[in-house]
Amino acid sequence: MDVRRLALLRELDDQGVVGIVADEFGITPSAVSQQLKILEHEAGVPLVEPAGRGVTLTAAGRELSRLARNLSAEIARLEGDWREYVEQPYGHVTMTIFPSAAEMFLPGVLASIAQEDRLSLECSDLDPSNQYSPSDLALKFDLVIADTPQQDEKWQRSGLVSVPLMTEPLDVVLPLGHRLAGRKSVKPSDVIDETWVGSPRGFPIDRVMQRLEAQAGANASVVQRFNDNAVVETLVAAGHGIALLPRFTTYTHDAKLVLVPLVGMESSREIAIVMRPDRLARPSARKVVEAFQAEAKNVRQRTANA
Repeated sequence: MDVRRLALLRELDDQGVVGIVADEFGITPSAVSQQLKILEHEAGVPLVEPAGRGVTLTAAGRELSRLARNLSAEIARLEGDWREYVEQPYGHVTMTIFPSAAEMFLPGVLASIAQEDRLSLECSDLDPSNQYSPSDLALKFDLVIADTPQQDEKWQRSGLVSVPLMTEPLDVVLPLGHRLAGRKSVKPSDVIDETWVGSPRGFPIDRVMQRLEAQAGANASVVQRFNDNAVVETLVAAGHGIALLPRFTTYTHDAKLVLVPLVGMESSREIAIVMRPDRLARPSARKVVEAFQAEAKNVRQRTANA
């Protein structure tokens, strides 16, 4: 079977629309259909079938797509290893990262990448959340920095690979002078009756908030919800409620905020890089992944020494 035709099938499995596949490969939709018919002849079984105005993969097509995905990763790894043998990693890598992780990692990562003469990194701040899932963004970008990506069932089904970077604790953030501000830690029962400033429903921090409610056996009074942690910090500092926020990227606003660890339940977020297997096989992408791993280690060391 022709490797390029297998790549067309795999892309159709990912994208679901022949027109998008055609655009990705720079050919016409009719050429995609023709190549898939040839691949069906090579495979000996039907691989696609009509679905509404378009087509969908048969069970055999999905299985061949899965095998083709593995083959694509191996080919990319072979090409990458050879390129690494003859020259240093180079090329253009695209990625998206959610804002608080960008604050934490990007200054150091970009400084590291700047030392590579022929490697460039283009960053975006689309947030892998309810609006954009990691699996959707992995089709648009080489690398996706995601917050708790294991919550994304589509990511699990898409054969994407994940490189863990950090487990960041989520602390209870209080305004200075709050009755609990002097505590070394608080339990869910200590804070459940407070007024809260939360994140949008279904977002990673909100999922931790739901666990807090379950642990306390009561519903919290969440009066405002924001995706931007800086807005949450400002409202808490002004005395409009308390919040759950990440420990390493929450500013104390000239000591107007106090971070208190939450005990008695799991309260953290997992930060990871999510990507397609063939992206990880590219030396340029691996170099960027290594830069993020090194910077995550630096962040942990700095916070441990603080």
